[in-house]
Amino acid sequence: MNSRIPLAERMRPTSFEEFVGQEHVVGKNCLLYRAIKYGTLGSCIFFGPPGTGKTTLANIIASNLKANFIRLNAVTSGVADAKVVIEQAKREKQMFGTTTFLLLDECHRWSKAQSDCVLQAIEEGSIIFIGSTTENPYTSMTRAIVSRCRVFEFKPLTTKDILKAMRRALDDKDKGLAGMPVDIDDEALNYLAFASGGDLRNALNSLELAVMTTPISKDKRIHITKEIAAQSTDRKALSMDEGMYYDNLSAFCKSLRGSDADAALYYAMRLIKAGIDPLIIARRMVAHASEDIGMADSNALLIAICALQSCERLGQPECLLTISHAIIYLCEAEKSNSVYKAMHAAMDDVDNNIDNHVPNHLKNHPSTNRDGHGKYLYPHDYGGYVKQQYLPDSLKDRIYYTPSGNGREKNLVRKKGKN
Repeated sequence: MNSRIPLAERMRPTSFEEFVGQEHVVGKNCLLYRAIKYGTLGSCIFFGPPGTGKTTLANIIASNLKANFIRLNAVTSGVADAKVVIEQAKREKQMFGTTTFLLLDECHRWSKAQSDCVLQAIEEGSIIFIGSTTENPYTSMTRAIVSRCRVFEFKPLTTKDILKAMRRALDDKDKGLAGMPVDIDDEALNYLAFASGGDLRNALNSLELAVMTTPISKDKRIHITKEIAAQSTDRKALSMDEGMYYDNLSAFCKSLRGSDADAALYYAMRLIKAGIDPLIIARRMVAHASEDIGMADSNALLIAICALQSCERLGQPECLLTISHAIIYLCEAEKSNSVYKAMHAAMDDVDNNIDNHVPNHLKNHPSTNRDGHGKYLYPHDYGGYVKQQYLPDSLKDRIYYTPSGNGREKNLVRKKGKN
């Protein structure tokens, strides 16, 4: 039976020592690690891409806290299933003082009515709820649930993390592949790690498929080459290594910024022909539309987002036309980094200025004629604009956004400071 369990499931970490990645979440100085260590963990939501350790971490938490662990999937379970879990959890807590963790996979799939059935149990502490989702909970889940949980974002695993996990699988005799005569080239292993896109489950499943489908050679060994590894993934073989990938991506980004449409098109198509997901190109264009073009031509952002949606909804080869359209538009558009500079200037003041009290007339319940502040002036009563202070006193003269002299931005006249 164990041989039929996928390698990714057999090698699922059972302790923090085996867990890889997500140092920003489970690092020894991080909130989640401290909460687990001192047994003070409350309900939380883990969200991030597939194969990044969300469910695994929930299992490890329950194991470390000596608690009951019940797992449901929002796609196949409903209110009745949740009520059974809650009633059982209440009995366990009353009789034995045992805490029950309810892990709900794909928690964003629950409707408001389904989510409401666990609210009271969460508030009373009858269960500790851990939601696992690939969607942003702030936009995909009911606010009542999110407000009662601490949200932790998981990032795609690095190539180094995935290599570490795959080598552990190759060396493990009980659960891994060490009982088989496997020889795998470093190039093949690196390819599997890189091609997985930060998804450890994908990498381990591809590794297992490569091993199980490769015949034993004359020397009674299973030799896994890069070509065999490529056949075992759901992506075409990349014709460039990781270093070449980042070099070409960097050249693409700099060509966009430098307004060279020919070079940007070349590097984009070179990456895509090498097997890179076009979504990576589209995401970079969305970022550049605000970073390097910004207010000089705001239509660039709309076109970049259209290219992103084309990749998501149409796929190749149809989306390549939209990507090419967007690349040419972004390159030919007027450039301005005023948005980028304004963002970082504001962030710098947020980080370094401690006297940041909101002016009284802007507060939710404004107090009039106190501390030199008058009544809030409603701009529409003055034709759409009226001069008044919005920034805190210590920053009242600060200017973050300064229009450039490029594109549509050169005709923009800021209202700030006008009478």
